[in-house]
Formats: sequence, structure tokens, C-alpha cells
Amino acid sequence: MNIFFQTWPWYVSGFIIGLIMLSLVFFGKSFGMSSNLRTMCTIMGAGKKVAFFDFDWKSQRWNLLVVLGAMLGGFVATHFMSDPSNVSINPKTIEALAALNIEAPNGQLAPISIFGDLNFLQPKNLIVLLVGGLLVGFGTRYAGGCTSGHAISGLSNLQLPSLKAVIGFFVGGLIMVHVLFPLIF
Repeated sequence: MNIFFQTWPWYVSGFIIGLIMLSLVFFGKSFGMSSNLRTMCTIMGAGKKVAFFDFDWKSQRWNLLVVLGAMLGGFVATHFMSDPSNVSINPKTIEALAALNIEAPNGQLAPISIFGDLNFLQPKNLIVLLVGGLLVGFGTRYAGGCTSGHAISGLSNLQLPSLKAVIGFFVGGLIMVHVLFPLIF
């Protein structure tokens, strides 16, 4: 039972992800979290006004269960299976955070000054969350899918557009961390 309370090696997790991808290909499905946003808009009636949302959402019920399982799994793992005290953070990361006036997450999974509950009451943080959410939403639509869809599903199907999207995600992430993050915080 102790196996569930520790980090799994990459080759075990990767093998399981590979099995899931093979089963999705076998059943003619493609994996991606952002497609659920379209499904949710369709369920709420957006298909009556916009043709993009006019499709049979019931064919995507399985993908809604994947999102529900990810949310439930994240909750269970965080509240019942994790021990943040054993998380070791690279000293260079702690120095970089300190240079931005952000304390190291001692005994936590993330810094309280960024991810604490009180931060959601500050106007600057709400604006960052809203603008970031809109950019992510627009970006996934513009890229034809999210990081999980392109990096896991698209690359495993050897799709060139997914390779281009994943390269773009990495470049965007590097720009965010090294250029924009210090400006925002």
C-alpha cells in the first residue's frame, strides 16, 4: 500500500500513459482536456447561437469523466496522500524566488505568497488570473488543443502540428518564466 504514497518512476508512469494512449487509438478517441470546455459550452446551450458549439456532446461524456477523475484524483492526492515535507527544492530555485521576494515553500507544495487563499482577494492577482485564463483559453483554441492533447495524444500519433505546438508551448513557458514572471511579481 506504501506504493501509492510515493512518487512513481518515470518509466512506470510513462508506460501507463502509453497503455492509455494505445487504448484511446484502438477505440478511435483522442485525448485532451481543453476539448471539455467546448463540451461544457455546448451543454449550457451555446450551440443555439454559435455553430462551433452545435455538436453531439454526449459522444464526449467519456472525456468529461477524465476531467472529473483528474479533479477528484488531485483532491485525494493533495489532501490524503501527499507529504509536502519531503519535497526538496533546488537551492537555485529558492534563490531565484528570494530575488523576486517570494519565500520558499517550506513544508508546502507551493509558496503561500502566490498561492495562498488571501491572494484571491487582491485586485492585481485577480487581474493576472483572469488575463492568464483568457490567454490560455484563446491559446488552446488557436493551437487546436492544449498541452496534454498535443504533447501526449498528438505526439504519440506522430502529428507534425502537435510537434510545432509543443515547441511553441516550451518557448512560451521559457518567455513567461524568464521575462514576464519577474515583471509581474
